[in-house]
Amino acid sequence: MTTYKLCSLTRNLTRFPITNYNTVNKSINFRYFASQIPKSKPSTLKLGLKGVALGTLLGTGYSGYLFFTDTSAKDHLVHQKRGPEYLDTLPNVRITKRIVNENDKSGLELILFQFQTCPFCCKVRAFLDFNGISYSIVEVDAVLRQDIKWSKSKKVPTLLAKTKDGRYVQLSDSSTIISVISSYLIDKRQDIGELVKLYPAISYFDDNGKKAFDIMNKYFLMFGDHKPKDSKDVMNDERKWRAWADSHLVHLISPNVYRTKDEALETFEWFSDVGEWGVHFPQWERNLMVYGGAFAMWAIAKRLKKRYDLDDVRVSIYDACNSWIDAIEKKKTTFIGGNEPNLADLAVFGVLSSMEGCQAFKDVCENTKIGK
Repeated sequence: MTTYKLCSLTRNLTRFPITNYNTVNKSINFRYFASQIPKSKPSTLKLGLKGVALGTLLGTGYSGYLFFTDTSAKDHLVHQKRGPEYLDTLPNVRITKRIVNENDKSGLELILFQFQTCPFCCKVRAFLDFNGISYSIVEVDAVLRQDIKWSKSKKVPTLLAKTKDGRYVQLSDSSTIISVISSYLIDKRQDIGELVKLYPAISYFDDNGKKAFDIMNKYFLMFGDHKPKDSKDVMNDERKWRAWADSHLVHLISPNVYRTKDEALETFEWFSDVGEWGVHFPQWERNLMVYGGAFAMWAIAKRLKKRYDLDDVRVSIYDACNSWIDAIEKKKTTFIGGNEPNLADLAVFGVLSSMEGCQAFKDVCENTKIGK
């Protein structure tokens, strides 16, 4: 019956030509048509069910809104721990180089997966070389990354260290690698496979609200029963500058060495020479790495310049080097570590050495006191 009346209402509305619609008393006519539709009183049960359904829908929607906008609703996802990865056997890769120190008494068996000129890889090598530790190198194709596909992280540097039970533990953060091996050197009776467990990756939410993992204690050493030789202030200073090298200095490298297309190509040609890409990779793959890599990094460098708000990238790296030198001069010592370099000195040296052979490196040496 209701349907019939609604149809009748539609037909009656068509009786009023659109040209005359404004002359009709709208309130009277619509009141008339509405009066022709019978009113039925909904049952209390139906109203109750509709109310419950609407309340559930609104409540669920609001809860979902809070979940995705308020990180406190995701507290159960924060501070999750992720332990190290272990391999029963070595991945099927080709060792491209072996660094052998005849006086190495560390007892470590290490394989470093790297890009020769990656700042983080240079930092790890600077530490290993300074401490006279032997290690093998797998040079990874910077574009295709075939030799690192076995790893979940797909990042370099990645270090495989042989444990006492014959397995290999994987470390994939340069500062963690350095801290773990430094801790091991304090007491070589430790199993490096167990020592790595003291550096778990902890989950957190980044500035974009995305879940990420980081090793929060990466700049700390594990002394066990041994007493630290340095004071608390000295160790805090070392950790501060190690973090500075990772959070500030290293981000100035790419915008400088890939500042222009010509500099980017020059840099990758140098990478090819020092990394012996022509020896370790087919010619087509070498050319792809040089020309494809140069163009890609030139584009990335422009984004990094904007991300880190660098007006003049050369001035920015000059300022960083001068800050480092000023800190040493205030100490009136040769290094931040005193008369001998500490882990902070090695980190800064490693990061800056990644530019060697580039125009940016020559400019830095000429315009700051960092050279000597």
